[in-house]
Amino acid sequence: MPSMPETRRAVVIEDDPDIRGLLVRVLVKQGFLVSEASAGLPGVELVRNERPDLVTLDLNLPDLDGLEVCKRLREFSDAFIVMLTARADELDKLTGLDNGADDYISKPFSPRELQSRINALFRRRRSPAVDTAARSELERATEVQQSLLPNEDVRVDGYDLAGAFRPSRSVGGDFYDWYRTPDGLHLTFADAMGKGMGAALIAATVRAVMRSTGHRRDLDAAFASASKAIATDLDSSNSFVTLFHARLDAASGNVSYVDAGHGLALHVTADGGVHRLPSGGPPVGAWAGTTWPQSSLDLAPGDSLVVVSDGVLDVFGSVEAFTEAVLAATHGQDSAQAASDAILALAPAESAEDDVTVVVVRRLPETATA
Repeated sequence: MPSMPETRRAVVIEDDPDIRGLLVRVLVKQGFLVSEASAGLPGVELVRNERPDLVTLDLNLPDLDGLEVCKRLREFSDAFIVMLTARADELDKLTGLDNGADDYISKPFSPRELQSRINALFRRRRSPAVDTAARSELERATEVQQSLLPNEDVRVDGYDLAGAFRPSRSVGGDFYDWYRTPDGLHLTFADAMGKGMGAALIAATVRAVMRSTGHRRDLDAAFASASKAIATDLDSSNSFVTLFHARLDAASGNVSYVDAGHGLALHVTADGGVHRLPSGGPPVGAWAGTTWPQSSLDLAPGDSLVVVSDGVLDVFGSVEAFTEAVLAATHGQDSAQAASDAILALAPAESAEDDVTVVVVRRLPETATA
């Protein structure tokens, strides 16, 4: 008696209920067992749990950019990813951007076109497993990534600083960099899309470019110049990078910053409050001509600026749960190092799928006077 064919699974990540319903119907008709999510974060967790063969992914989601969702999925899933967009100009860009997706379709789409695209994907042959040469490349990529971390013991009067980095088994593009300035501190926190040597080399380029513009006093102009230079290299490699860059004025506690698609920096206050700093736009290299606004916050005595990578966020089912967990790990600690260690522990090494990076900049409480 012939064996029954194995059931194929699919996950639909789409916020529009009508389009989501259409996608589900088309995929069910093609024999898929379908699960669905209306936003990026629950979609990532659904893919992690369901281990589907196919994912359809909307570019514009209410919580995360579709490019960022795609990057996260590629950290643990080899499912075929079909990305959908409602804008023709975005489709033109996506087809030339190696962001991990396998195909792209513009809305509105015909069910017949979607079926044909999916059938074509499943006729492809999968690449062979990583061989000895690839493993050797990963080792070299690890060396490059480790070399990007600051080796200087940075001290700023009135502040306590700590940084931690734990690489994943597959080597990503995470790094952080900091250095003293006459006024205080410059901090860069970035994550280049992809794995292996390619991501490590992109990260090295970002670090070098950001350092080269550090002397410019106008943060807006400096970041605009740096992002333009970085985007040139990203275009040639069909990649993008999320980037958080900040400058601390130590005397006042003012932090001016630009956030390009990172969105995982938090202001933890001395009284136990927390505010997640919003992203100012998409990742660098995602869309040509993008500009990012400069923002600022004031660190009062006892406050902390906490910046983490998405390797920590991936542990939690929502941004809200992640924010509360980072607050609990940070507030009440007696040092920046203790807070950094507690945040790192939120994503245990044995279960973490991605690099985990943490930076804590804590303004010391004012010494009580008699």
